[in-house]
Amino acid sequence: MKQLLITTAILFVFSSLALSQQMPAGFDAPRNGIAHGKIDTITYNSKSVGAPRRAIIYTPPGFSKKKKYPVLYLLHGIGGDEKEWLNGGHPQHILDNLYADGKIEPMIVVMPNGRAMKDDRATGNIMAPDKVQAFADFEKDLLNDLIPFIEKKYPVLNNCEHRAIAGLSMGGGQSLNFGLGNLDKFAWVGGFSAAPNTKKPEALVPDPEKARQQLKLLFISCSDNDRLITFSKRTHDYLYEKDVPHIYYIEPGVHDFKVWMNGLYMFSQFLFKPVDPSTFSKYTILGTPASSNVRSARYPQILPDNRVVFRIKAPDAQKVQIDLHKKYDLVKDTGGYWQVTTDSIGEGFHYYSLIIDGVAVADPASETFYGIGRMASGIEIPFRGGGYYAIKDVPHGDIRIKRYYSTVTNSWRQFYLYTPPGYDTNTSEKYPVLYLLHGGGEDQRGWATQGLTDLIMDNLIAEQKAKPMLVVMMDGNFSTGIAGFNANALKAFENELKQMLMPFIEKNYRVTNERALAGLSMGGLQTLYAGLRNTDLFSYLGVFSSGWWANNSPLSDPEYAYMKANAATINKNLKSFWIAMGGKEDIAHNNCQIMLRKFDDMNIKYQYSEYPGGHTWPVWRNNLYNFAQVLFR
Repeated sequence: MKQLLITTAILFVFSSLALSQQMPAGFDAPRNGIAHGKIDTITYNSKSVGAPRRAIIYTPPGFSKKKKYPVLYLLHGIGGDEKEWLNGGHPQHILDNLYADGKIEPMIVVMPNGRAMKDDRATGNIMAPDKVQAFADFEKDLLNDLIPFIEKKYPVLNNCEHRAIAGLSMGGGQSLNFGLGNLDKFAWVGGFSAAPNTKKPEALVPDPEKARQQLKLLFISCSDNDRLITFSKRTHDYLYEKDVPHIYYIEPGVHDFKVWMNGLYMFSQFLFKPVDPSTFSKYTILGTPASSNVRSARYPQILPDNRVVFRIKAPDAQKVQIDLHKKYDLVKDTGGYWQVTTDSIGEGFHYYSLIIDGVAVADPASETFYGIGRMASGIEIPFRGGGYYAIKDVPHGDIRIKRYYSTVTNSWRQFYLYTPPGYDTNTSEKYPVLYLLHGGGEDQRGWATQGLTDLIMDNLIAEQKAKPMLVVMMDGNFSTGIAGFNANALKAFENELKQMLMPFIEKNYRVTNERALAGLSMGGLQTLYAGLRNTDLFSYLGVFSSGWWANNSPLSDPEYAYMKANAATINKNLKSFWIAMGGKEDIAHNNCQIMLRKFDDMNIKYQYSEYPGGHTWPVWRNNLYNFAQVLFR
């Protein structure tokens, strides 16, 4: 018996992964030498509409009234009726061929008229308000009239585990609305190129846990050149964030039956049999263009499992690579395009480079960011827990760019400034200030662009998790590389901060005398230096992925000596000394642990936390999110 169970499990996994990713050419044509199902037209009395209505019924090959069958309700688009699938999609041939190949369970398919009104013909102005409303009204007709009729007339299994709903375009929106709105009726839901009638995701799935428990399969598909793909994508994004298992299937094409036939081909093969949600992310042909792409760039694309597809045209190049945490060799096709699919990439923002014949350059398909000491490409990877830096319908503050002349450096300098929602209207209110510092190889743009400071703060303030505050993102570059990073550079930074930037902010903006100082990596060292020496100016210090260098005693020993001599003052003045690392993979982790042991020896109080991810922007975004909630309480 044990051997049988193991064999069954192996066969199940093999069959799941072996499912074809796309319908073969000609699969919607009748095949000779196989059994065929039957097409009938039925009429049922609709109390909801107040008139008799018609539907098309497909019964599978070998249909027997002595056997009970599951049912798929298959819905048409706004310009169609109960015959649209039959005329344009040939579902009977697709299902017959799948059944002959042993790829689907025998099922009854009901193709109703989804326009629930007495004159339900697809004539005249199909976009008229009463006709559009009739598609929403069909929910009552479906649940109260059609399903009871089918279950009385045909031998069917009448529970949600044996009932599915799917549709194209307007019918795709209906399927998502009705299926997800009635989880006690449908455990299998599919939307192919869902139209604008699709409810917002929060209304579709108000209880993600309930959906996780009751759904067997949620299948969302669309083509990459369909102008309606935004409705499928917003649903997918929400489901991904809420961890609701689903298939998000994107294929080449437009808004037509080629796509919808393939949707039926794919969806029907999953129905009414065991499914493995852990494999769902594998089912797609194309990925979603990264949000960090330049306008209209189709690549790089992110697959549902966060692998990235790069495709670059360079017909004269001899070798092309992508450097994204490691180097990937691209393969050239006959059209001069180079392509590769990476491993699964971790959450959030990552720098990358395109390497052509040994020269690292920015990818012209991606936005560029100043980091790693030059302009580089960047890619944003979706993150299930990334809601705290998502654009939401909340009041938004501003990012302002300001120049000022520094007599410390005898040059014009620039800072970025976040002002919270209401700053320009609440003119009598003053705000505390967080001075936020970037890392080496970056500048004042880092926290605003790579760090998404404004979105993090907007969302925190809207949720009342953080106090409204100004965030000043200054240019912290006062040395040339690591070799030039010494006590003189740190002193120059402190002078710029105290003598130039802080007076400028306090003269030109409405601020209180409450201040915080924080920084990542190099900015963390600057925070340690200027912050701990000026605890009369800063009540809160944040050190992200940083620590005094253990192998540079001339730099670190004077700082430890100062802290030891002033430990009582530091502890008294600081309301929070907040230190965070990106786990053991953070390149600053060892230095930080050595520094913390010295802090313990000196009895300097601090709070410490780790967030996995190494020395990267996903870690620092999370650091800001948590540190900001501590401030000015």
